[in-house]
Amino acid sequence: MKIAAAQFPSVLGDVEANIGSMADLIREAARQGARFMAFCELAAQGYALAPIAADPGLWLAEDDPRLEPVREACRTTGTAALIGCAARTDGDRPAISALVIGPDGELLARYDKTHLYGEELEVFTAGTVEGRFELDGVRFSVAICYDNRFPEVAASAEADDCRVYVASSVLEVGNDSFEKVCPVRARDNGLYVLLANHVGTCEVGECRGGSAVWGPDGTLLADAGDGGRGLALLELPADAAAR
Repeated sequence: MKIAAAQFPSVLGDVEANIGSMADLIREAARQGARFMAFCELAAQGYALAPIAADPGLWLAEDDPRLEPVREACRTTGTAALIGCAARTDGDRPAISALVIGPDGELLARYDKTHLYGEELEVFTAGTVEGRFELDGVRFSVAICYDNRFPEVAASAEADDCRVYVASSVLEVGNDSFEKVCPVRARDNGLYVLLANHVGTCEVGECRGGSAVWGPDGTLLADAGDGGRGLALLELPADAAAR
């Protein structure tokens, strides 16, 4: 199975434009053989908390018709995709969510960020359930940005027989996650760590991209590069489904 981390500059507050960009990247990754790909935290709305808090119209439902371009891209290419977004909950606040759309275009899994950071605590509802799904016999774990600062999240993924740890994030220039978090989570737990990061300016500052994949020994295996739209792709070994 080939996995991919995608990066592009989200347009703040323009869900339709961002969903369109993601659908295009799904097709591009599929042409290069990807079976699964991930996008960054809040990719659908852009990381701007005040507009999200003020406008529930920006929040996505799991069956939201605005997601149809992504669903169609997944269906026509046979690709699964993790969409970072502000998603509706049963309450009056959204969650910072990862919606995993399966190769059939249907919702395969949903994970809501459990460790909110800073002003996120005033806008979002924290999740309570770990992120897990399986594709082609490979078990995946999902975490979102600040979740990755907690070693027990990756340790739980390893204990639950996951092989790929997806870190959907928004990391600004100078953030030490590229050196001190992602490769460490990979090495300490024997996981492939797939980081999808934002590109461009947003509320946390300037983000350089650098979406990447680290191997189970902490070695950097694929990198989407800095400062622009791109993909980091990696072919998993044949034994990735076995523990």
